[in-house]
Amino acid sequence: MEPHEVLLYPLMGEKATMLREKDNTLTFIVDKDATKREIQEAAKKLFNVVVVGVRVMHTTGGKKKAHIKLDKKHSADEVASHMGVL
Repeated sequence: MEPHEVLLYPLMGEKATMLREKDNTLTFIVDKDATKREIQEAAKKLFNVVVVGVRVMHTTGGKKKAHIKLDKKHSADEVASHMGVL
């Protein structure tokens, strides 16, 4: 699966913003069939960052959401800015 097929779109709600600012974590809606490893590799390739961990959950709307925690040497705010969501 290609990286742009894994990470569908970023979430920038209140909780996602708090996670980005406090925990250096990006939040995305991802492909339903994507594994944690595929999500991690997609983030590495698309944003050129080191990923520390990935947590996934299924929303009540039937979508799959992923929290991607970045290494301290990379800024989630900077990545979000390059994506144009800030």
